[in-house]
Amino acid sequence: MSREAIFGRRKLINRIALTLSLAAMAFGLFWLVWILITTISLGVGGLSLDLFTQMTPAPNEPGGGLANAIFGSFVMVLLATFVGTPIGVLAGIYLAEYSERGWLGPVTRFINDILLSAPSIVIGLFVYAVFVSRMKSFSGYAGIIALALIVIPVVVRTTENMLRLIPNTLREAAYALGTPKWKVILAITLKAAQAGVITGILLAVARIAGETAPLLFTALSNQFWSMDLGKPMANLPVTIFKFAMSPFKEWQELAWAGVFLITMGVLAINIVARTFFKKQNG
Repeated sequence: MSREAIFGRRKLINRIALTLSLAAMAFGLFWLVWILITTISLGVGGLSLDLFTQMTPAPNEPGGGLANAIFGSFVMVLLATFVGTPIGVLAGIYLAEYSERGWLGPVTRFINDILLSAPSIVIGLFVYAVFVSRMKSFSGYAGIIALALIVIPVVVRTTENMLRLIPNTLREAAYALGTPKWKVILAITLKAAQAGVITGILLAVARIAGETAPLLFTALSNQFWSMDLGKPMANLPVTIFKFAMSPFKEWQELAWAGVFLITMGVLAINIVARTFFKKQNG
């Protein structure tokens, strides 16, 4: 086969691959744009001051809001992030810096991969069996534990990958100056990878913000304002699920308003994460 024929064949294959890639991108963007348009068109109409100041209403009653659900989601996501982030960062540091030898590193990485790909409903059922059934009550604490178990594997994977991207020459230069390993990790490698680690934390927050299945088995819901984490606690995902499945128009409008809030919140977190990562690498 001549060089011209080989070159023409490669160009044809390149065009086919490029066409398929563009078609796949267009297919994904079509559904994404459709979802965003539907969310905005149906959700904006339910936005009002009452949405943020009033409790969830009783069935078939006008008015009401999502103040208790917004507060409950905020508290549980915040505390789950505070619980899961340190564990995830420390485990990621171990896997990247200390797990070259021995069996613990590969086993930990394997278990983390399972948790990362496990359906969230499985985590919810696990926390229900271990915590809720023994305490004989749904609670905000159980919801925090379930969400933290989702945060941990995301942060572990991100932290490990970011630390592995740091050149070994930085570590070797610090060791040559007599710096102990723990200080090299804190002052050099972790500092150099902080943008990626923070991005991973923000993406983990974005993931748990809309999780419904784990909260159905742990925190459940509460129609009233409650700051007691030892009792069932209102949250946006479960409230949206309950209201969207109801036959009441008022509840359905509040459900779409809640969907709009979660969608915009997750979108904002993703934009902040990627902007921060880009600035730190620029």
